[in-house]
Amino acid sequence: MASIDLDFAPTVATCGPDYIERARALAPLLQEAADEIEEQRQLPPRVVEALIEGGFFKLLIPRSLGGAELHPLIYVRVLEEIGKAEPSTAWSLGQNSGCSMSAPYLDPAIAREIFGPRQGILAWGPDVPSAARGVAVEGGIRVTGRWGFATGSRHATWLGAHVPIFEEDGTARMNPNGRPYVRTVLFPKSRAKIIDNWQVIGLRGTGSDSYAVEDLFVPQQYTCSRDNPAERREQGTLYQFTSGMIYAMGFSNVSLGIARGALEAFIELARDKIPRGARNPLRNNNVIQSQVAQCEARLRSCRALLHETIEQMWDEAERNGDFRPDQMATLRLASTWAIQQSREVVAQIYSAAGATAIFNENPFERRFRDMHAGSQQGQGRPIHFETVGQILLGLLPEGRMFR
Repeated sequence: MASIDLDFAPTVATCGPDYIERARALAPLLQEAADEIEEQRQLPPRVVEALIEGGFFKLLIPRSLGGAELHPLIYVRVLEEIGKAEPSTAWSLGQNSGCSMSAPYLDPAIAREIFGPRQGILAWGPDVPSAARGVAVEGGIRVTGRWGFATGSRHATWLGAHVPIFEEDGTARMNPNGRPYVRTVLFPKSRAKIIDNWQVIGLRGTGSDSYAVEDLFVPQQYTCSRDNPAERREQGTLYQFTSGMIYAMGFSNVSLGIARGALEAFIELARDKIPRGARNPLRNNNVIQSQVAQCEARLRSCRALLHETIEQMWDEAERNGDFRPDQMATLRLASTWAIQQSREVVAQIYSAAGATAIFNENPFERRFRDMHAGSQQGQGRPIHFETVGQILLGLLPEGRMFR
């Protein structure tokens, strides 16, 4: 495929802010491709190529493997910028990047095989223990199962799956805490059956299909125990964060980007639109002025809490090699709150835009659908507030903080 000239500077792993400028430079291409992304339910080749050329699929890959190993605060700002321009692209990149957090847990030779090529992109769906099974055999695992929500799988070259492990006699392998022992297996996408069932209300361009395998042998070296410090081979500060933390901060910033894009579009609309029966444009309306100010406050305050939390966690990891429990609770609170508040902002803007918002040609109805689809994903579940509330009240949390 011919290279797309977007005037990207050479990749410099230590030059984090450069990736934010690269994301901004992508905006015109993404906006031009938005209708095609929606209609095809996937990222078109020219968009995938631009993401590859800009190094976006390697943002969280270790520097030892040719990746950027970005500070997470730069990473989430990249997702936010892309989310402003085209939500499905940002959501796909967030999922593919979260999957790439498996690289530090693999033998370096295997990690290079998977993530080294230009289109070395991994996708997977969430674990569904009842729908999958891995049998431990000599040299590896035999896997049977079906998984859904494999965001970014249409442009990926590898797939992964999280499977509970059984012995050959059918006995379930258990962890010391009594929970099933789950292992992540990685295999070429060509080995799986792809099920085209991504018919949804929003984020249509993510191509989050289902996939299945039947008695697939996966060699042991292509497996890992996700987020298990005992198997982590990279000791950089980034890899103190779990993949669950990366998903939480990533998808919440995509949500902030979607809402910011909607608010900017509304401010532009309000300058010129004169509602039926009115004499002045929307921006002269006192109610609209108050709503815009409140939306701005919501987005800025959510963003500030989230980014401050990420920065504090990074500093703590650099000093002590781990995070304080209260910091993990704050990240869960901040990320969930950002998603929920972004949804409220988009809904308010959609309402304020009036009948203009219902037409495909205007930048409101799609963001409304995308935002509401995104907020249904696990990172935005309101039950997370219960977990954090239990911690704040001195109780043992009933749920897991990050998955």
